[in-house]
Amino acid sequence: MSDTPFGFGLPPEEPDDGDEGKKKDQQSGGGQGPANPFGFAFPGAGGSGADNPFAAMFGSMNPTDLGAAFQQLGQMLSYEGGPVNWDMAKQIARQTVSQGTADGTKDASVGPAERTAVEEAVRLADLWLDDATSLPSGAGSAVAWSRAEWVEATLPAWKELVDPVAERVGGAMGDILPEEMQAMAGPLIGMMKSMGGAMFGQQIGQAVGVLAGEVVGSTDVGLPLGPAGKAALLPINVEAFGKDLGVGKDEVRLYLALREAAHQRLFAHVPWLRSHLFGAVEGYARGIKVDTAKLEDVVGQFDPQNPEELQQALQQGMFQPEDTPAQKAALARLETALALVEGWVDAVVHAAAKPRLSSADALRETLRRRRATGGPAEQTFATLIGLELRPRRLRDASRLWASLTDARGVDGRDALWAHPDMLPTASDLDDPDGFVHREQLDFSELDKMLGEAAGGSTEKPDLKKKDDDTE
Repeated sequence: MSDTPFGFGLPPEEPDDGDEGKKKDQQSGGGQGPANPFGFAFPGAGGSGADNPFAAMFGSMNPTDLGAAFQQLGQMLSYEGGPVNWDMAKQIARQTVSQGTADGTKDASVGPAERTAVEEAVRLADLWLDDATSLPSGAGSAVAWSRAEWVEATLPAWKELVDPVAERVGGAMGDILPEEMQAMAGPLIGMMKSMGGAMFGQQIGQAVGVLAGEVVGSTDVGLPLGPAGKAALLPINVEAFGKDLGVGKDEVRLYLALREAAHQRLFAHVPWLRSHLFGAVEGYARGIKVDTAKLEDVVGQFDPQNPEELQQALQQGMFQPEDTPAQKAALARLETALALVEGWVDAVVHAAAKPRLSSADALRETLRRRRATGGPAEQTFATLIGLELRPRRLRDASRLWASLTDARGVDGRDALWAHPDMLPTASDLDDPDGFVHREQLDFSELDKMLGEAAGGSTEKPDLKKKDDDTE
């Protein structure tokens, strides 16, 4: 678990000239001192404004824009929407994308040739997957997105994921004062909530913007972030992913298309899966508690001229998961569900790619290491909901699905997605062989029982396991 569940704020950038640079920065008003309470960075002032939560918005401002800056700050304080200022999140995400990635790669519109290449890769990937899974194609269309298009397309899903966590913050801000005092403190509470929504919006926008520079498709985090039925790849990120692998661009694109298309099949033909995953996130979020004592200190010392105090409080671990059996169960449920999705995709894609792509093993291991070293999925979940998806669970899940394929065949393996109660549990990932050879209830017999009961039949259904029947 992350010590700072929401991961708010990026570390401040060090000046090129070390301590002397810091002194100059403070003298010029670029720091957090009284000379510049908002930390806005003016050209030539020597300050980067990196410590300031609004630096991404005001970092390039010149003195003539001061009025506009304060007008925008007023708009933040007057925000009266939900727990997250999503308009700000979108703006910050788009600005982060436009700045480019750390390697200097800038976003660019996708050309016709790249769109055609993605469409052909997804079409071929779907043909290969027909031999590796009983689930039919789930991609009604294939699209090639720029990073900015990825931001636009995935924001609705981020809203659904993040709002439950942010609700905890907004509720706590209104609960820290006695009821008899809340009426008098109404304007302050409202301002705190507005600023909290702005802080969430700024940090989530920054996280999503950074993630847009890393993801290769719409399902990198194991969740369906894009519109249903659209298999999406980001050509600029696909090229960056394969840059130093020594593998041909076409093979890299095709392997990543296999992963995207496999995710689409799963989410399209397992109708309960999306709500199951998003419900697991919400269940985990309900167990996030707010350190009200620390929040009271922040409110008592809150200075409207220093809105970054809220961000500093967030960085100090104000929001932590409850250490209760219910919260531990929610975490295990979420981790297991995500691991099962990723493990199934890993196993199915490997079965489809291994006989056809010479680089299948290398690409598979590259993606696994990307996760193990803190790839986009882990970093984003740690930032937004305090969850770090353990790579060990992914390998265990992939091994379990592969063993199920050997023992029961493709149809028998994929039949487990028919009902959430049929899926492996966290303990099953610890003992995959035990689960593979365990007798499984035939849920088709249960459906038969319900149907016969509705029709008044007195015949008892056979709820014995399929494995018993074959024996």
